[in-house]
Amino acid sequence: MLVATGLHCGYGTTIVLREIDLALRRGEMVALLGRNGCGKSTLIRCLGGALAPSAGSVTIDGTQVARHDRRAMARRLAVVAQELRVPFAFSVREVVELGRAPHARFLAPSSAEDRRAVDLALHTCDLTDFADRTFQELSGGEQQRVALAMALAQEPEILLLDEPTVHLDLAHQVSLLALVRGLCAERGLAVLAAMHDINLSALYFDRITILGGGSVVASGMPGDVVTAPLIEGTFGTRVAISEHPTAGVPQVLLIP
Repeated sequence: MLVATGLHCGYGTTIVLREIDLALRRGEMVALLGRNGCGKSTLIRCLGGALAPSAGSVTIDGTQVARHDRRAMARRLAVVAQELRVPFAFSVREVVELGRAPHARFLAPSSAEDRRAVDLALHTCDLTDFADRTFQELSGGEQQRVALAMALAQEPEILLLDEPTVHLDLAHQVSLLALVRGLCAERGLAVLAAMHDINLSALYFDRITILGGGSVVASGMPGDVVTAPLIEGTFGTRVAISEHPTAGVPQVLLIP
């Protein structure tokens, strides 16, 4: 569905990523892992169309992202950044309603379909009771859920998440990833997420892609990618690998 081929991207004359090949399919969750500064956020921006590649291509169903009408693409693809900045005292509902912008008609009021999509997004992200609260009153984790709800209100087919669990405690990390996992299965969403937690990635994602040195180091199922030599080589720390007692996927244990 979303395919990057021979992708080079960066900022100005600085190339951050080179020769990136990546494919994201409907109903699939892929985690991006790598050290800080390896280019995970840069790749998310490039795949989402916010950053133009210096070489290579990004396509959705065979059509280059650069050739998509911006509003039409926003109806198919949503990006959740690490931090959602809301400069005005908008309520949670008003922030989530911004996700309906790609579907809006010029100067037309919100439709019943818009209200249904917003209500569903609020309910899905457990924000119904927060709908009338001001966005700035919320904790960082609650704000992250609002950002996800705004993206879901777009009713996208592709969801790109940049470190979605960064502000969340352990219970909310599990809750959010379980939510996205369910949406992926129920709606056939294609999900790509930049992640820091290797163990959560192995538990909730179908595939893991590891970035290092400006390119893809490895990509595959968690059992094929989460190995001691690969994790030690990528992250520069000693680890042992064990099997999760119920899920059967690899889990990383740090060796002090």
